[in-house]
Amino acid sequence: MRRAFRLLPLPLGIAICLPAMADDKPLNWGLCPATEVLPAFSEAPKADPAAAATREQQPTNIEGNELSGTSTTPQYQGNVVLKRGDQFMGTDNLRLDTESGNYIAEGNVRYSDTSIRMMAERAEGNQETDTHKISNIQYQLVSRRGNGGAESIDLQGSVGQMHHSTYTTCDPSQPVWKLVAPQIEVDNEAGFGTARNAVLRIGKVPVFYAPWFKFPIDDRRQTGLLYPKLSMSGRNGFDYTQPIYFNLAPNYDDTLSPRYMSKRGLMLENEFRYLYAGGKGQLDTAYLPNDSLRDKDRGKVQYSGYHNIDRHWQARANMAWVSDERYTEDFANRLFGVTASNLQSTAGLYGSGRSWTAGLMADHWQLTDYTLTEQSLPYSRQPRLFGTWEESYGNWFETGVYAEAVRFTHDDINLKYGASRDYERTGVVRQMYGGSRLDIKPYISMPLAGASWYITPTLAWRYTAYDLERGLADDIRLKQLNAAGITNPTPEQLRGNTSPSRSVPIGSIDMGLFFDRETSIGGKSYLNTLEPRLFYLNTPYRDQSDMPLFDTRAFTFSWGQLFRDSRFTGADRQNDANQLTTALTTRLIRQEDGREKLSASIGQITYFEDSLITLNPNDPVVRDGKSAWVADVNWAITDRWTLGSTYQWNPKYRKEDLASIRGRYLFPNDGVINLSYRYRRNPSTNTDQLKQVDFSFLYPINPRWSIVGRYYYSLLEADRKPLEIIGGVQWDSCCLAVRALARRYVRNREGDLNNSFQIEFVLKGLSSVGQDTDRTLRRAILGYNRDDLYLVPPSNIQALEDDYDPNLIP
Repeated sequence: MRRAFRLLPLPLGIAICLPAMADDKPLNWGLCPATEVLPAFSEAPKADPAAAATREQQPTNIEGNELSGTSTTPQYQGNVVLKRGDQFMGTDNLRLDTESGNYIAEGNVRYSDTSIRMMAERAEGNQETDTHKISNIQYQLVSRRGNGGAESIDLQGSVGQMHHSTYTTCDPSQPVWKLVAPQIEVDNEAGFGTARNAVLRIGKVPVFYAPWFKFPIDDRRQTGLLYPKLSMSGRNGFDYTQPIYFNLAPNYDDTLSPRYMSKRGLMLENEFRYLYAGGKGQLDTAYLPNDSLRDKDRGKVQYSGYHNIDRHWQARANMAWVSDERYTEDFANRLFGVTASNLQSTAGLYGSGRSWTAGLMADHWQLTDYTLTEQSLPYSRQPRLFGTWEESYGNWFETGVYAEAVRFTHDDINLKYGASRDYERTGVVRQMYGGSRLDIKPYISMPLAGASWYITPTLAWRYTAYDLERGLADDIRLKQLNAAGITNPTPEQLRGNTSPSRSVPIGSIDMGLFFDRETSIGGKSYLNTLEPRLFYLNTPYRDQSDMPLFDTRAFTFSWGQLFRDSRFTGADRQNDANQLTTALTTRLIRQEDGREKLSASIGQITYFEDSLITLNPNDPVVRDGKSAWVADVNWAITDRWTLGSTYQWNPKYRKEDLASIRGRYLFPNDGVINLSYRYRRNPSTNTDQLKQVDFSFLYPINPRWSIVGRYYYSLLEADRKPLEIIGGVQWDSCCLAVRALARRYVRNREGDLNNSFQIEFVLKGLSSVGQDTDRTLRRAILGYNRDDLYLVPPSNIQALEDDYDPNLIP
């Protein structure tokens, strides 16, 4: 019994596979003509992925104007149509031989399915041996952009050969680039294709030639070369990276990237990834033998991963190591490489449920700033056990507790010379001591609220106890004596307390009102709100001068600080307080779409008594009186113009502690302009700490050309220098984009500047060649890849799930 006629296996990859490395970021096809290379065939069924999945089990229906021949050699003529599932084939004439399996389709051969649409002059072959030959082909991809042609295709089962084929994502009327190959062999079962003597042409100019290369034709990964990265900079010289991908198994792979830097040498970078049902991970390594600029071996190891134990518990780790204290500065392309002074490695077990969280973790810090010593590193937590629990009881009460037990350790300090000796080690080592801490903070609150008011009284109790090493306790005691002016203490006086503790109640009341009214401005309806808020905090004084400082620092004074129950992070200090925060917020909300056109807030703390708790014995206390005024305003002048400002006025010094002004304009065609000014004063020293101006833009000259830039400058008297300058141009077409950037930025802690030049060619639907300029521009220009008018600033600072701060409990 002969098998039924089936449609040709045309979607074997023709040139679908040539775009082996498609871009991750969204592509702009707005400059492409809306016309299709091959319009949809009217007789073809609609694209249906479900029908495509079951096509092999469905029969083939054949129709035509005339049927002649015999039962074993039928011949269809005139508007011949074959359909099976999502597949369609049409032709003028179709001759079959059911005995031998031979067939011939001639004249206006058309084929389409869910992924491809194709036209050819002739198709012939044998169904029994699964051999086919198709001539003079033109095709268009349906599931994604792409089109091309081929003189002929020879098929043998899942293996095929394409002769003189082309591929492009451009419209035929704008053939900006085209990939041409005299011969391409495709193996559907193996999932790869092999192109021979392939040439990439931009316009009529050949820009790339490959005598042989292998590429994937489906979602299966294939071992081979990835597209290179290249740049030029004053720091590294000519910089070329050639990634090599290894498909080791379905659930893990490896990418080896030899990187040549003309000023440093050859570096080997490697990325190993794995994935399984319960988790995933990634290991990144780099090794540079004998860096020519540093005359030593350099390298790094970085790992991140997690494993889901069950629905409540997860184990995860983020670990990093670098070979020396200059590594991040030398090999980071952002200002973060200059400002980062340490690396943190963490590993632990974390759990969460409906009303609880818990964890057991450990971390370690490594110094990455050659101008500092280990004294600047935070204490390592080895280990840390913590947990939280909170529950509501009806509509009246909420209770909760935070508990933590942690052991703190610290690397010994290796002292260094100053800048005149290039921060060499002196050979003197100062021992650092640690200790253990237990911190428990239960609380109960009664949240009361109505339609236009709320009041939440909260009562908490905090108990903190230590077990300190003798050396640390004695060091703390010596600081106490020095602050008290005791110059000749006795040995007994020098003996510190190894078991200090603190027990303190914390009471607060948070209350507010909501007033609103409807108003009209410029003929448009708005909702105007007025939201006064009071926050009273009372905490009695407890002497904490014999307690260490493991992980505690003062919060930066800000709007959020007005409503916290402590001025400090961590548990080593709990400030005494008798204070009242008074704050007021008003908003203007457009009724038609709910957009907030204006928001303005102002607040201040009134200290009824001196707050005596400080981080160190010699630090000034917070005197009774008024804190700095904190004000924040955001104004959407139009749907494209926005202005914002944050301001802190200190009545003590009668000058501002902080001032920030930011403005943004959004062009109708995806352009953006950002301008900001930032100033911060150190209140304790009354000196300027930061003064910067930042201007960035993406300006579209026309649909094809745009210019980009950034000017980031420090105005401090000690600096007076640019931190980063970027200037570039972008050219965009239907299927090709080119970005060229010149960049000058601070590259080390001495303030030296580095020059670099980056260029990237984006062959849309194929890949990009060159440096990742998109990443540079997204970091430097807020809104560079905006999706709408509401932009969220990027941040390099992310809260970790295990970094729970009990001070943030309401």
